[in-house]
Amino acid sequence: MSAAGGTPSPSGAAFEGYLPGSPEYRRITVSLFLAGVVTFALLYSTQPILPLLSEEFGLDAGTAALSVSVATAGLGLALLVAGPMSEVRGRTPLMHASLFAASSIALAGALAPGWNVLLALRLVEGVVLAGLPAVAMAYLAEEVHPSATARAAGLYIGGTAMGGMSGRLVTGAIAEVTGWRTALLGVGLVSLACAVAVRVLLPRSRGFTPAPASAAHLLAAARVILRDPAFLCLFGIGGTAMGAFVGVFNATSYRLMAPPYGYSVGVVGLVFLTYAVGSVSSTYAGRAAARFGQRTVAPVCALITLVGLLGTWFTPILLVAVALTVMTGGFFALHGVASGWVAARAARGSAAKGQASSGYLFTYYAGSSVFGAMAGHAWESGGWDSVVLLCAGLFGLAFLLTLVLRRIPALPHPSP
Repeated sequence: MSAAGGTPSPSGAAFEGYLPGSPEYRRITVSLFLAGVVTFALLYSTQPILPLLSEEFGLDAGTAALSVSVATAGLGLALLVAGPMSEVRGRTPLMHASLFAASSIALAGALAPGWNVLLALRLVEGVVLAGLPAVAMAYLAEEVHPSATARAAGLYIGGTAMGGMSGRLVTGAIAEVTGWRTALLGVGLVSLACAVAVRVLLPRSRGFTPAPASAAHLLAAARVILRDPAFLCLFGIGGTAMGAFVGVFNATSYRLMAPPYGYSVGVVGLVFLTYAVGSVSSTYAGRAAARFGQRTVAPVCALITLVGLLGTWFTPILLVAVALTVMTGGFFALHGVASGWVAARAARGSAAKGQASSGYLFTYYAGSSVFGAMAGHAWESGGWDSVVLLCAGLFGLAFLLTLVLRRIPALPHPSP
């Protein structure tokens, strides 16, 4: 295949994907790890400073949470375009454009003159950011050998966990000293540096085969996806689990700044250190899925997530921190297995990988937008008890869907 955009060459038919240990495999895993860092660092950069935004602009918790929700909503809607577009135009050009554009808009957000402008920029930031998550799993399924896809997917999800942690820590720490504007500026600069690194390191596509540029072909592929109950279950897992996860952390900032805790925004930002365990758990879950199968690993991950959430009902801060860590580890493990499962099933069947991954991520970020905002209102109306009841119901539904998936037959490996 040619380097530009992944256009196939006659020799491309023999390409089976890079194996662990090869220089290209290492470059792919490092690049997508960094890309994952950018995605979550930018998307959730306002989460630890929600109380500061409430104070500056006179907002309640539910309204302030819109700074997170509009970004995830914009990303979710744009995924419906970015995934199909990548089937025709290629994976790597879209990823690079997405990272650079989103980083630039993040820098502009730090200079927003008012709440409405900040919301508008956050919406646009989510839209342009969609090009990376829309195709990352499809790129892995095409460029990494099938025996290593689950492992590589775990590393990418680990990058998103580290991005979620570093973005929130950087934002919280800087905001503590110099305010929220400087904090958003810092996250934007870090993201821009990662975008440059990905541009240099990421190998160009070799396994990509462009689809016909016709609406009929894309609609036919969409019908295949929507008629597969396994895809629908996986989409449901993404939406419910992500919605509950974001809802918990949206409300946690308010909970830890209120009595009996009364912590500052900088100290509250330390709670996002729990994301570090997500980076590890997603990697190990990917390896476990490759060894024991997704059907075995996914329900365990979902159950761990639910147990961790229920542990946050305790008041002592040490117990709350441990429970959040367990919940975070379980969530990123579940997300890593589910998202890799979508790409693997699409590769085995007749579904388009980019569209299938986009469908999963659409429900994933739609859940973040809808249920994340609902958790803010739950906190306002009923405190932490209401937040836990809402999110426990969502995690419980995700667990039930993993059990349903165990009854859906696996697709056979494609014949060579």
